Amino acid sequence: MKFIGAGARPGRPQVDHDLVFTIPNLLTVVRFMGVPLFIWLVLAQKEYGAGVVVLAVMASTDWIDGYIARRFDQASKLGRVLDPIADRLALIAVAVTLVIAGVVHWLYLAALVIPDAVLLVLTLSLFRGHPDLPVSMVGKVRTGLLLLGTPMLVLSRLDTGYSFGLFVTAWIVLGLGLVGHWIAAYNYFWAILRKGRMRSGPDGGTS
Repeated sequence: MKFIGAGARPGRPQVDHDLVFTIPNLLTVVRFMGVPLFIWLVLAQKEYGAGVVVLAVMASTDWIDGYIARRFDQASKLGRVLDPIADRLALIAVAVTLVIAGVVHWLYLAALVIPDAVLLVLTLSLFRGHPDLPVSMVGKVRTGLLLLGTPMLVLSRLDTGYSFGLFVTAWIVLGLGLVGHWIAAYNYFWAILRKGRMRSGPDGGTS
């Protein structure tokens, strides 16, 4: 079974249903709820260990909801929109929290935010909303690396005897994730432009 795309049934195309109350969407909501809990644990309580547990749960829901959606035919149009939003919110909110806590430099946050800000401006100018593009393989791997490296970095703040090793490993994983983040943003940038041109007629209006 492949980790990426696990649960998909060969020969059966994925169909996005007009569903709201599905298990994958519920798990996405859990991921949303994990964000304020993580912020409270790290900034208010200084409970880095508990924060790592919350991050682990959030990361696991990111894979589990996709698996269930593919395996049990619970993919939905709502989920297709909510899932990437939940990922972005989690990654950026966690990064902001870690900058405030002094765990990472603000340049890490900038490396995350700048590509997304460019894509947001382009999307709003061309579509006035969500472009409804499929998540790329690079985007999936990028998210996995960032969700894996972040709790490792938080764990390196604990006095476990392996702090330096965790710190170095975390930044290797996060560095690869950031490279994937920019590559995915580059690919999405051109995909948004192509789709925007296809929606416009010769005179620039909608065809």
